[in-house]
Amino acid sequence: MNEKQNNEESKPPSSAIDKLKKYFRNPFFIKTQSVSEVTDFLKDAADQNIIDKEAESIANKAIRLGDTTVKEIMIPKVDMVTINIEEATTKIIEKIIDAGHSRYPVLGKERNEVHGILLAKDILPKLFKGSQDFEINDMLRDPNIVPETKKADALLEEFKQDRSHLAVVIDEYGEVCGLITIEDILEELVGEIEDEHDIDEEEIIKISENKYSIDAKIELEEFISFFNLNTDPLSVDAETLGGFFISEFGVLPKIGDKIRINNLSIKVADSDNRKIKKFIVKINS
Repeated sequence: MNEKQNNEESKPPSSAIDKLKKYFRNPFFIKTQSVSEVTDFLKDAADQNIIDKEAESIANKAIRLGDTTVKEIMIPKVDMVTINIEEATTKIIEKIIDAGHSRYPVLGKERNEVHGILLAKDILPKLFKGSQDFEINDMLRDPNIVPETKKADALLEEFKQDRSHLAVVIDEYGEVCGLITIEDILEELVGEIEDEHDIDEEEIIKISENKYSIDAKIELEEFISFFNLNTDPLSVDAETLGGFFISEFGVLPKIGDKIRINNLSIKVADSDNRKIKKFIVKINS
């Protein structure tokens, strides 16, 4: 009886836990505090065992974010969708429709000349009126240009302060090497951000006797357990199968790239310019 009572007294009130969980799961938890302050708070909460594994995972990501550079999570230049300042408006509209993004870097004659950022929504009023004859220069927003060595947490603070969502990244020679969005940084904290059009699917789908379709976002620990692999998930600096594949492969892989782990062949089946989406896993006899 006394032991039970002591255990109950050592636990924080459930209302406090609920508040902490809500706080940690909120991707905008840095709203009123600096990243360093939040990091210290998260460390204390984890040390006092008042957060669950999910919240602690987010806490660890927040702590690691301070060591993550923009270069590590940016969209590389080769995968950027950009607009040239001299492009015809009809071509610009076609590009926006095809890409489906909300913001586009506008470059000049020189390959590293950044004129500004074009928001797709700024063109909508013109299109609504049936006009395709307008001056792009009049619609450009000031570009946010950052070095590839900038820390992701510092950039998140800047995004918050100036209410921007995208930055063009330059290398040590001043050349454009990529772009980064606020979503890219938030996904480092809370995982992939899905929109209202995303459809939840099973993470492991059996295709045949020895072949499976695997969602790249599956927890690495769950994947290892399912296939009974001789691998300690704690020894790997990744939390998902996609993260593990990238750490083993060395770079962001392409469709068809594969690795082997124990008796499994893991091949990329679907990906885009920022992340892996699906794997095909084959059990080798």
